[in-house]
Amino acid sequence: MSDTIEKVKCLIIGSGPAGYTAAIYAARANMKPVLYQGTQPGGQLTTTNEVENFPGYPEGITGPAMMMELQAQAERFETDVRDGWITKVDFSGDVHKVWVNEEKEIHADTVIISTGASAKYLGLESEQKYLKLGGGVSACAVCDGFFYRNHEVVIVGAGDSACEEAHYLSKLCKKVTMLVRRDEFRASKIMATRVKNTENIEILFNTETDEVLGDGQVVTGVRVKNNKTNETQDIDATGFFVAIGHKPNTDIFKGFIDMDETGYIKNVPGRALTNVEGVFVCGDAADHVYRQAVTAAGTGCMAALDAERYLAAKDSTFEVSTSNYN
Repeated sequence: MSDTIEKVKCLIIGSGPAGYTAAIYAARANMKPVLYQGTQPGGQLTTTNEVENFPGYPEGITGPAMMMELQAQAERFETDVRDGWITKVDFSGDVHKVWVNEEKEIHADTVIISTGASAKYLGLESEQKYLKLGGGVSACAVCDGFFYRNHEVVIVGAGDSACEEAHYLSKLCKKVTMLVRRDEFRASKIMATRVKNTENIEILFNTETDEVLGDGQVVTGVRVKNNKTNETQDIDATGFFVAIGHKPNTDIFKGFIDMDETGYIKNVPGRALTNVEGVFVCGDAADHVYRQAVTAAGTGCMAALDAERYLAAKDSTFEVSTSNYN
């Protein structure tokens, strides 16, 4: 083996609630985890102003502050947290090989994938402006809907997830305007019927977002255009929700790890196991249903425990730690 190759017992790819939780459990099990934070250290929560639905924070906490605390907790147990991202992997042999920034090569006994998924946005300049400001643009109704109680909001999307989020918002908001690009939903009939029958949801078919309006700090409305007539109108709203899907950050694992048609990694039900021995997955890289910080953290725990047991079964000198069960 070349001197330039580093060998580690547990490599965690990606940060966020899943990666940091996996690191905490792996470190307490004496697996000496090395964690690479990736292109977005802390994951999607670093773009969230307020987190009020994660247990243990009665007054709420900002997403960046929460990720800093999780990182500090992982480092307390001597997790080696590093900058950089994994650019290539080779899981074809007995050794799990990965490359960092296309240069450094690492051989890992176990690999935990926690690369997450990125929400898709429309790409409008005004949309991105208010997203970065935290001023009213969101891709998660369950996360942020509470802040718009008794307000009027707009949501973009036509699939099951969009219908589900619109219905969720309808229970909190005074009015929900739903923008559907075509003349029909892509959603299942039962989900489409549910939103059509909800009194405070107005559906605008053949309608696209022209611009997100605001006062420079927060969203005040949305300009929409009918793609059949080219007519535009301004809709008053304090929140703009985008529900056009997520893209799992899993491209580098293609050809080695089994995935669904969208790119979400397939795991053994109820476990963090993938089709490759010694490679585990947690968080939004596999979860396309819940996509919550608390569920990501839970699967991070599962991945570390599964990795710990894998090592114990493979190496008789490695014992499962009792510290993770106390």
